[in-house]
Amino acid sequence: MIKQADVVVIGGGVVGCSIAYNLAKAGAGQVAVIERSYLASGATGRCGAGVRMQWGTETNCLLSRESVKMLENLPELLAVDGDIEFKQGGYLLLAYTEKMVEQFKKNLRLQNSLDIPARWTTPAEAKEIVPHLNTEALLGATFCPKDGHANPFKVTSLYAKAAARLGVKFYTYSEVTGLTVEAGKVTTVHTDKGNIATNTVINAAGGYAKMVGRMAGIELPIFPERHEILVTEPVEPMQTPMVMCFYHNLYCQQTPHGSFIMGIGHPDEPETFNTTSSWQFLTEMAKRITKVLPPLAQLNVIRQWAGLYDMCPDRTPILGQDAHVQGLYTAAGFSGHGFMIAPMVGKLMAQTVLGLSTDIPIGMFSAERFARGELYIEPSVV
Repeated sequence: MIKQADVVVIGGGVVGCSIAYNLAKAGAGQVAVIERSYLASGATGRCGAGVRMQWGTETNCLLSRESVKMLENLPELLAVDGDIEFKQGGYLLLAYTEKMVEQFKKNLRLQNSLDIPARWTTPAEAKEIVPHLNTEALLGATFCPKDGHANPFKVTSLYAKAAARLGVKFYTYSEVTGLTVEAGKVTTVHTDKGNIATNTVINAAGGYAKMVGRMAGIELPIFPERHEILVTEPVEPMQTPMVMCFYHNLYCQQTPHGSFIMGIGHPDEPETFNTTSSWQFLTEMAKRITKVLPPLAQLNVIRQWAGLYDMCPDRTPILGQDAHVQGLYTAAGFSGHGFMIAPMVGKLMAQTVLGLSTDIPIGMFSAERFARGELYIEPSVV
């Protein structure tokens, strides 16, 4: 392990690898990435792999819109050969209450003003998009054909390869054990494999971001929350878009390989680092999904797993330098949508660390917004 670095990134998920690549590309000097397991072993490798631009806040719309543009041509942008399996089959978001209809149409006005090609669909039009959709009680839906799906392992690997080509050092199976802060400035990252002297640390530790913050004496309003997913046997193509329903709190898509990936959210899930999947999830998932997509009842489940969302109170990430510890930056609190906005987050964080003008303003992502009571609540999260 190197003894000194210009920047140390804690976390080897897609966000950390994107940041590392963008830093190296922009000339940040020696960059090191510390990952406690293998790359993409945390939330990245356990996510549902969806990518959407249909959000309810301008910030999330912009982050996802720009990220989609990058994902469309990521191998070319990174100058690395590889297929990230990016399929733009769309997202169909279902509305079952008048309140949802009102919120969705409000979201559409925002999205369309930002050149996101989402549209309102009637129940009949929604069934044309997904023929096996049960439209009973459905009031309508929104659909964006440029939303889609990508392989999180392959996206992360592409960023890591491009970063390594630019000199970034990756240390996997290495755990950060502490941070030294002197006179309000970060000076050292301590790991179980050695120490790295540095004046810039980026906390991209996902569900463990709060623990990393505490190493520097700060308390981040981020907490880990377990979410569960399952995957079925592969079958012939029958569903092009991701189907997402906030009413039933679920999402479901068919991957390019033919298997279906689906998950549900539990609003009463406690703060936890538990990533053990449960038999209760399998039962509940089956009940919910067969109400919305009845033919899926015939599919066999291959496996199920759990992962951690790094939750923020307003479902919007924290990005930027800490107000009390110079040189300590946070890129966490993505609340389940870090994978889909990682390309743009990596670019913005590199620009911020290097003191460059950011492509879009990121001041609203500061952790200090919570003390000010200026939250940016994202209404569209499962």
